[in-house]
Amino acid sequence: MTETDPRAAESQRSAVPEFPAAVLFDMDGTLVDSEKLWTVAMDDYAAANGAEISDAARARMVGSNMSRSMRLLLADIGMSTGPADIEAAGQQVIERMAEMLDNDLTWRPGAEQALRRVSTDGVPVALVTSTIRSLTDIALRTIGAEMFDVTVCGDEVDGYNKPDPEPYLRACRELGVDPAHCVAIEDSPTGVSSAVSAGCAVLGVSCEVPLEPELGCIIRDSLEGLDTAELGTLLHRG
Repeated sequence: MTETDPRAAESQRSAVPEFPAAVLFDMDGTLVDSEKLWTVAMDDYAAANGAEISDAARARMVGSNMSRSMRLLLADIGMSTGPADIEAAGQQVIERMAEMLDNDLTWRPGAEQALRRVSTDGVPVALVTSTIRSLTDIALRTIGAEMFDVTVCGDEVDGYNKPDPEPYLRACRELGVDPAHCVAIEDSPTGVSSAVSAGCAVLGVSCEVPLEPELGCIIRDSLEGLDTAELGTLLHRG
């Protein structure tokens, strides 16, 4: 067994910055309580077609992009999953979501304060979401588009959606930062897998779907009381 050189270990620790080079926030279920709105929109679509979504199918949708979610929805309620069917179903769900995001969007516990603390400390901030741009822009009326240096949406990554690492890698490229020096904040296994694969340290705060440490994230009950210094410790723990 090879012993670790204490000087090399100390050098590696000192190379990790005190604060993250950037903090990368997921949106649905992480910053805002919009996963519940997605459930309403999906349920409304299923009910209009005389069906009901299973809990298992809805859980698999959490953190997924629009196309995959619609495919899961249609398959679960026994409808055709051809490209035209997926597009038509998606348009109906998008219209319902647009209405609710404009009127019923609320913050997750501690999320607004955590986002503002990080921004106030001068750390670059990105929004990395599987939600399409048109709906994200509606949500940003509540969240505040000015809070983010970069936003990456689900229809802007050429099919390389979460759990692929590309959404987080793209955000880091646009910010000009090393993913290994960044912290991502996620609520779903799909999102955690994406951020871990990108090489980020990951803070998991579950919303609709439970998270397990085996996914590679540090788990917190909520974002209440979270500050930039605590996020910096995640880099060292990683």
